[in-house]
Amino acid sequence: MAVDASMVKELRERTGAGMMDCKKVLVETDGNIEKAIELLREKGLAAAAKKAGRIASEGIVESYIHLGGRIGVLIEVNSETDFVAKNEGFKAFVRDMAMQVAAANPLVVKREEVSEDLIAKEREIFRQQAINEGKPEKIIEKMVEGRIEKYYKEVCLLEQAFIKDTDLSIKDVLNNMIVKLGENLSIRRFVRYEMGEGLQKKEDNFVEEVMSQIKPC
Repeated sequence: MAVDASMVKELRERTGAGMMDCKKVLVETDGNIEKAIELLREKGLAAAAKKAGRIASEGIVESYIHLGGRIGVLIEVNSETDFVAKNEGFKAFVRDMAMQVAAANPLVVKREEVSEDLIAKEREIFRQQAINEGKPEKIIEKMVEGRIEKYYKEVCLLEQAFIKDTDLSIKDVLNNMIVKLGENLSIRRFVRYEMGEGLQKKEDNFVEEVMSQIKPC
């Protein structure tokens, strides 16, 4: 299948990759946009890994206040240079991360930050659940480990599904931005405040509420 300029333009807009890279993967995938995106992600992850060892000590602290002051988030995202920290694309990325924290309520940035005590407690809960469900002993451990992996995806920011595109994890989004900006980036820390936290209140769907405030492009 012939690759034309409109296909290259679409792929570039969807991924932020360079024009020649987009054309190359489109040729490799015979014009299949979705396969081309997957291939760019694979290449992007490799490129991001090469930058991961570089020191990122610049960046910005972003704040996000949910409508009505119900949720407040502060997040620090680092870049290698002040030049990138002032980039509008970087700023938009950091704001997206603040909104992600507000909506999805992660506990930590990455799984290494989850305490061993907490994982041990969750593992015991999952084990007891499996026993109560009448599962055979020989598959209980496998079930427990599967549920632990799911737990990591719920509480670790980098492993959560991106609220704007659930086909991507936050780590995917971060790596794509690293490739796009050509610098190592790091989500260092965040803090999230929720009005009345710890008090009895009705359940809310914060993902839907946060997403309702995003203006369509």
